[in-house]
Amino acid sequence: MKQIAESELIINNDGSIFHLHLKPEQLAENVLLVGDPGRVALISNHFDKIEHKVQNREFITHTGWYKGVRFSALATGIGTDNIDIVLNELDALVNIDLKTRIPKAKKSSLNLVRIGTSGGLQEDMEVDSFLMSETAIGFDGLLNFYKRRDEVCRLDIEKAFVNHMQWNTKIATPYFVDASGELMNKIGKDIRRGLTISAPGFYGPQGRELRLEIQDANINDKIRAFRFDDKCITNYEMESSALFGLSALLGHKAATICVIIANRYAKQYSKDYKPSIHALIEIVLNRMAE
Repeated sequence: MKQIAESELIINNDGSIFHLHLKPEQLAENVLLVGDPGRVALISNHFDKIEHKVQNREFITHTGWYKGVRFSALATGIGTDNIDIVLNELDALVNIDLKTRIPKAKKSSLNLVRIGTSGGLQEDMEVDSFLMSETAIGFDGLLNFYKRRDEVCRLDIEKAFVNHMQWNTKIATPYFVDASGELMNKIGKDIRRGLTISAPGFYGPQGRELRLEIQDANINDKIRAFRFDDKCITNYEMESSALFGLSALLGHKAATICVIIANRYAKQYSKDYKPSIHALIEIVLNRMAE
């Protein structure tokens, strides 16, 4: 296979990958992704043993063992642009020989589970409840930069959604990607599932107005009214579309489960969602370790 140029695959002097500062042996097969760097320690505090702690910028990784299973807890920071960095570098760690810069003939697959927070869009979504994303909807446009995008996307829902929304062509075309069925069944067997929008921002892209007017004042009403095969769009967050899309293209398994910390329709916000985050971390760890 062709060698990847130094300018395209950047390796640090210590042999670690450019942004994450991880070496292949420091990464576990099971990776729990969080946006908030502070949540990495919340996860690793449950580990029976911690092998590695690595930090560069907002990217923090703790790798260790829980009930005989090896995990990495990794902070991605906010946004699909950061997920683009994280997913490509995680894949490089397991599927490219960093010394020769040549992709490996035999590919490895990671289990990638995002534990996050989210805003609910349907009136029956209780604050502090859990939601598992069975499909992510990318408002970010990131996957559109990659070939074979259509091979992993749900083009049927995409077409119906674009028509329903009368989509503004000045905005990136949305894309729909399913989570790993295997991970959903393993982790979310008794947890509500839904369709999740990943927005490229917290304010305008999620229909919030402070001092700037947004293009479509009715965007959230239209999103809430959308139905496809009796499924509705349940929530907003900011990372899952890139996580699901890049994982599908690269051959990894991905899933997202979030605590609903706000209900946009009911105008409610959690008084204290930290206990729910703690409970969700324990659920995910225990079910991944089964």
